[in-house]
Amino acid sequence: MIFKRLSVFFMILAISHFSHTPHLKVTNPNSWSNTSVWDHKATFWSILHLGSPFYTSYTYGFDLEFILRKIAHISFFGLLALLIYWNLRKSSSRYVKAWFLLTCFAFLDELHQAFIIGRDGRIIDVVIDSFGGALFLFSLYRYKKISRI
Repeated sequence: MIFKRLSVFFMILAISHFSHTPHLKVTNPNSWSNTSVWDHKATFWSILHLGSPFYTSYTYGFDLEFILRKIAHISFFGLLALLIYWNLRKSSSRYVKAWFLLTCFAFLDELHQAFIIGRDGRIIDVVIDSFGGALFLFSLYRYKKISRI
């Protein structure tokens, strides 16, 4: 029981660490521990008003770094969705609850990134993270359904 809870905690901690790391490059492990700096000029209003970069698309190209970063989003949040699912009581809405909790965390994670200099929080990343969670949860659902046959 404690292992199940700790697994979620450590996955959230890992995601938060990477979100708090400015100028992170998936292709450069040396950048995975950069010292972060808070953007003290950022406020919730400056981030969440409709004209902010939070609601815009990416300003950089679709290169290998971008693709690997999005694969990391899908993988990390997909795994977190499974861990959340694992910790919920058995019920007919367990998949939906796990996905909803994951989506809430994804939103908070992107909001957090918007306060870090060298990072940017984007609503499209919340969608990508949520998709990763849904993909992994659906895969689990299909696996369980097939294994019952």
